[in-house]
Amino acid sequence: MNKISDVINAMIEYDTGDIKRIHHFLKVYAYAKAIGELEELEESVQEILEVAAVVHDIGIKKSEEKYQSSAGTYQQIEGPPEAELMLQRLGYEKPFIDRVCYLIAHHHTYHDIEGIDYQILVEADFLVNIYEDGIENINSIETKIFRTKTGTQFLKQCYN
Repeated sequence: MNKISDVINAMIEYDTGDIKRIHHFLKVYAYAKAIGELEELEESVQEILEVAAVVHDIGIKKSEEKYQSSAGTYQQIEGPPEAELMLQRLGYEKPFIDRVCYLIAHHHTYHDIEGIDYQILVEADFLVNIYEDGIENINSIETKIFRTKTGTQFLKQCYN
């Protein structure tokens, strides 16, 4: 049986010394977990969501090394191979890894969102990024991005 704590431990090790990145993925994980549970996701979808939330930015390190940039487009390219290696090492099955990698490869793509796990990951990442990046156009983000009842509620409660 795989445990989310093993994934968190592996990501903290992966991001050793980068407290900003570690805090970011822990906050995204917390929002994603809460939204998923309150939206009553199936257990298997919830597990994919939680793992994806922890590893969603795993491509940043490679992006900065290769492109001197942490831009979302580079993260979406560099993240899946890194996540695949980590999740294989942790004993996850291929179909599970494939879905997590799909989410990583698309978490900065906001059109054609396919799947509740994808939707919630994007919402959780926005809930954190709005604060961390000082984003101010909350109404536009709500209209364009947020679809879940719980995510929308959190957005309004955090930023109104």
